[in-house]
Amino acid sequence: MPYPLARIIEQLKREPSRTGSIAITVFGDAIVPRGGSVWLGTLLEFFKMLDIDSGVVRTAMSRLAADGWLERNKVGRKSFYRLVKKGRQTFDAATKHIYDPQPSDWTGRFELLLIGSSEDRDASREALKNAGFGSPLPGVWVAPSGVPVPEEAAAAIRLEVSAEDHSGRRLLSESWPLDRTADAYLKFMKTFEPVRARINRRARLSDSEAFTARILLIHYYRRVVLRDPLLPTSLLPRDWPGRAARQLCGEIYRGLLPAAEQWLDRHGSNESGPLPAAGAALRQRFADGIMLHK
Repeated sequence: MPYPLARIIEQLKREPSRTGSIAITVFGDAIVPRGGSVWLGTLLEFFKMLDIDSGVVRTAMSRLAADGWLERNKVGRKSFYRLVKKGRQTFDAATKHIYDPQPSDWTGRFELLLIGSSEDRDASREALKNAGFGSPLPGVWVAPSGVPVPEEAAAAIRLEVSAEDHSGRRLLSESWPLDRTADAYLKFMKTFEPVRARINRRARLSDSEAFTARILLIHYYRRVVLRDPLLPTSLLPRDWPGRAARQLCGEIYRGLLPAAEQWLDRHGSNESGPLPAAGAALRQRFADGIMLHK
């Protein structure tokens, strides 16, 4: 792999194993837009580019299936995987958060959820975080009014409150680790700025390199943005790096997309043969970032 892609892969190897998380990125970013089902062999070929052993990949896929994220379909000796309903619901929400967040219509008020038992809290925690809620106290979740409440927290007591001046700032600081999120955005930009520079120099990446870079880009970006509540601009610091990180991600993504899709055209398959072409929605990802750049 060329620089800087090789350096990013080396960085990935130094982290705890994230094979299952990367597989989820592949499904959400690349497979769902092309029918949702993929042959295990396609995944193994991709992970080989990351120097991840096939046994590790098979184990990760089995675990994702056992945990209710994926279902396996065997046709002869071949295994095919697709997201189950639980996974699709999570991905539908995550897709909007990552690629097409809606402009805030914040009214100056907050949605407050009160969740009683610790069992209910555990069951709803990840869904609430991914929906943009923060938690200042155990069992208490908050988001700007208008943020949809996930199904997992449907039984919560719901209140709408206002919090201004000192109380509002304190509520923000205790609900969301904005300093850590800002640092994560800055680290993301430092990691992927050389990729943008390479694209801007029109230094060619092969189809396989473009697909690898695309998946790693979204893998690292979603780890930050899904923990970002996407607060209204009026509630954020003036130097908030989330906007610049999104623009960077969008520029790189759109620069990689044509060659990355060609790799899927040549190597991706499902039960019926080659993967179907993606719809127009794929080309609209990060479209707001392109408008901002102009």
